[in-house]
Amino acid sequence: MSNPVTNLTVGGGAGGTEAFYEDLAAMGDLTDDIAGETLAIAVTSHKYLADPDLLASAVLNPAGAARFEFAMLGALDGPSGLTATSAGIGLRGITFQATNQAYHMVDDLNAKALEAGRWLAGAAVATSPGLAAGAGAFIAADILLNYDGDWQRWLVEHPGMIDDVLGMTPGALSALGLPTDLATLTDLVAAAYPDGDPKLTDLGIDRDPIAVDPPSNLGELFNGLDHRNGTDANIDIRRVVQPDGTVAYIVDVPGTKVWNLPGGDGGSANDFGTNVDAIAGNPTVLQEGIQEALRAAGVPKDAPLMLVGHSQGGIVAARSVDPLLADGYNVTHVVTAGSPVGGITVDERVQMLSLENNGDIVPHLDAAENPASDNRTTVKFDHQTGTIGGNHAINGNYTDAARQLDTSTDPSVVRFRDSAGVFFGGTSVETHQYKVERQP
Repeated sequence: MSNPVTNLTVGGGAGGTEAFYEDLAAMGDLTDDIAGETLAIAVTSHKYLADPDLLASAVLNPAGAARFEFAMLGALDGPSGLTATSAGIGLRGITFQATNQAYHMVDDLNAKALEAGRWLAGAAVATSPGLAAGAGAFIAADILLNYDGDWQRWLVEHPGMIDDVLGMTPGALSALGLPTDLATLTDLVAAAYPDGDPKLTDLGIDRDPIAVDPPSNLGELFNGLDHRNGTDANIDIRRVVQPDGTVAYIVDVPGTKVWNLPGGDGGSANDFGTNVDAIAGNPTVLQEGIQEALRAAGVPKDAPLMLVGHSQGGIVAARSVDPLLADGYNVTHVVTAGSPVGGITVDERVQMLSLENNGDIVPHLDAAENPASDNRTTVKFDHQTGTIGGNHAINGNYTDAARQLDTSTDPSVVRFRDSAGVFFGGTSVETHQYKVERQP
């Protein structure tokens, strides 16, 4: 029996820090507006101090007019008057805005400090053979003494090493006379894998029990993705019909199936070349295949559309958002599992949920944390199998985490589930399968 999924933590989304920052900014704007309106009332109200009727009445009742003037001045310009209140509200608005900017500045500085620290560490290792040898010897001794020589178990228990090594590489190359950054380096690797054009093959309707059962929740959504990962098709489109007749569509995109060197097995759209191209931000044959499959399936452009992907499939799903929106499709949700998507910008109109096993090295391959914006929720969890493949697998890993999210009361998860209701609990589903291959 495998170890249970534990320690789920949620970042971003409706309950995340970015949403809090946006609330601060909104409060700052709101208090600015209130301060301006209050001051305008105070300025306008001063005219009553010189009202002709008041001045005329002062002849008959000077004491009464004086009391009115005194009370009015106090209400307008006294310590608790409208003018002072306006100033206080305005100061509070400035405080909200300054706090929001300070939080963003600290976050940016921390991110830049981490990036700079890794770059400098890489440069130091490249120019100090003794330092590199010492670090290597320390890691080797740790693997030998504490992990019985099992380097794989050591790596999955120290997945942050992937971020560190990738972050150090530009500094090391620069120290050796090859100035570059991580994005340029990824582009150079991607150039070794020519992408080609998609060839779409319609594999017909999937009659498997999983494919004909409408997903009721996130756990069942992931079961469908796991099913697709084990078939010849590398894209499916689920047409979900709700009791009121509303129709929504789910696109499942499984992960890498071929781990090839440059020039090898160029026919697969799920190969290592798609990985590096997608991480680098280049269009991929698999992404283009999704667009062709949507057209072939006759998906209406105004229908709600959710993209679901594991590993490579999650990267491609996230990269597909902008092209599909530009093509007029109504992409509303993206769900990824074990995917390095921290460096991908996702349109704010789209709600995105990303699941990451803390022991899975694959989400670390972009050396970037996921943004904590209010439309991006990241759920991290612990599930340690001691192997790279086991920690990255969908079944018994990401599927189990998804099932736990179905009962989560975290506000970010609840908001995502509620917003995705049109994809769950349908009366029927029809799943169309497609195979995308690469043509040179």
